[in-house]
Amino acid sequence: MPEPGGTPGLVDIARRWATRLADTGPADLPAADLERALLSVAEEASEHARGGRDSAMARFACLYAAMPCGVVLAGPDGVVLDANPAFTELLGVSTQDLAGTPLTELGAGARDVEALDSLVRDLEPGTRPRRREQVELGRGEDGPVVTNVTVAALPGDRPGAAYPVLFAEDISELNLVREALRKQNVQDPLTGLPNTKSFVAKLEACLAAPGDDRIALIYLDIDGFKVVNDGLGPGAGDEVLRHVARKLETVFAEEEAFLARLSGDGFAVLMRGRLDTAHVIDLVEYAMSELAEPVYIDDRGVGVNVSVGIVVQEARGHSQEDLRRAAEITLHRAKEAGRAQWMLFEEELDCHDRRRYGIGAVIGGGLENGQFDVEYQPTVKLDGSGEIAVVNAVLRWDHPEHGRLKDEEFYPLADTTGMTPSLGRWLLTKSMSDAAQWYHEFPAAPDLCVKLPTRLAIDPNLVGTIRDELERTSLPPRKLRICTDSRTLFDPRGEVPETLSVLADLDVKITLAISGASDLELVHTYKLPVGFAILSGPLVGALASEGPDADNARRHLSVLLERARELGINRIGAEGVHSAEHAERLRRIGIVAGRGRIYGGSASAEEIRSLIRPSR
Repeated sequence: MPEPGGTPGLVDIARRWATRLADTGPADLPAADLERALLSVAEEASEHARGGRDSAMARFACLYAAMPCGVVLAGPDGVVLDANPAFTELLGVSTQDLAGTPLTELGAGARDVEALDSLVRDLEPGTRPRRREQVELGRGEDGPVVTNVTVAALPGDRPGAAYPVLFAEDISELNLVREALRKQNVQDPLTGLPNTKSFVAKLEACLAAPGDDRIALIYLDIDGFKVVNDGLGPGAGDEVLRHVARKLETVFAEEEAFLARLSGDGFAVLMRGRLDTAHVIDLVEYAMSELAEPVYIDDRGVGVNVSVGIVVQEARGHSQEDLRRAAEITLHRAKEAGRAQWMLFEEELDCHDRRRYGIGAVIGGGLENGQFDVEYQPTVKLDGSGEIAVVNAVLRWDHPEHGRLKDEEFYPLADTTGMTPSLGRWLLTKSMSDAAQWYHEFPAAPDLCVKLPTRLAIDPNLVGTIRDELERTSLPPRKLRICTDSRTLFDPRGEVPETLSVLADLDVKITLAISGASDLELVHTYKLPVGFAILSGPLVGALASEGPDADNARRHLSVLLERARELGINRIGAEGVHSAEHAERLRRIGIVAGRGRIYGGSASAEEIRSLIRPSR
């Protein structure tokens, strides 16, 4: 006998079950009563099932309508039957417009149609969808809509039948965000030019490309950009940067050039091909002339000058790091040479500059690792006694790679890296400690003279630093001479004359380095408390031998010494004394002391101590 539910009618089912129950054993109720009882139970169960089914269908309908992503229901043949509100809003069409349309025809293009067709063909009833595709759906009012599409299968009313269901998620805004992030990653937002990351990638691609082409790498920096930024505001600075970008695009428009904005006010141009160096230079000069024309910002004309470093090399055999470094160093050379000009890469100069910059980069490490020391240059009285009048302290660096370096080889680089104050303070600390030891052993020991680098001389804390060192070492202030020159006095960043006056009040002696009478006049102009002067330069060198130059030098020096006495400077020494005859000629005109190779050049602190002992 069939199981309950095996026939379509509840009455038939109840009758068959009642007969079966009556035949299986004794029963208190006849078959007709059992039939009515079972029918009542069956109807109640059926009603309950219908209620559950209707509730489930209602919940499904609410979910279907409320889903934020688009849903399309299709028949087994893949033709659209219905779509939820999210999908009709996505494409801006009605359900009636979609009904009867094959799912695949919702795609905007051939690739999208093929993707939808593949998703439908891969359906397996009763399984989870295996993949999601990015598809443009082509019925939107504003053009195709970019979506993530998933197609699943609902079971049909007969075995093997499947109803495709398409889920579509709008990712247009997400793609816009992604595109914005992509541009931000490879594009400068201010000028619209590629950024450094994009430029490096392009350079690497050019170097990896086959062929015997040459590469031109041009680095440009705006001269005095900080003046524009600080004087007119960041908005004006931004407009200048945009102006430079537009001009460069115009100049290189007919070239196969890749332009980029590097950090700050820097720009770069990259070209590859059968390049002629002269043509590259012509383009650079044209760009410089175009940029020199003022750009007007709020009726104020701003002139733009640039410094340019140019590298033209064979593409083969170079890394992007080497080329970029060469361009950067060449650009720095253009700036150091006076700005508003271009410089062409030269191998020999590049090696020299790399050495210099390599030295400057590790000054801090050298100072920390004890590679610096102080040498002393004795200045000897020219009265024939051979007595040391003063020792001049100079800084030296025992560089592990380049050997012993003089201060003129690293002080300019220290200015660039900001290490000059640290070097100057170390020079004061070490030399004053040595001088204090000489003095405590030999009270008549010579004075210590320290010529401070300009960056330390203009330091507002210089007086405090010297006062602290005098207290620490117990060196009498009168045993210390601080030397300065015209370049330092004219530096606008400090108030050197006032500093020297305060040091003189502390009983520190002030020395002025001069090369002619004009330098001496600074004593009168600035009311400097100068007690000593050290003379160097052509006037001293001219007396190394006899001749017309020596006679002319004597006349000038006589006038200079007379003026020095009028200013209260009675003791003038000379630097660069080569021989005994040279020293004698200087003594005859009134120079009282000299230093130079005739006196042994530089010496260590212990060697100076040994020289002081017998003279005392």
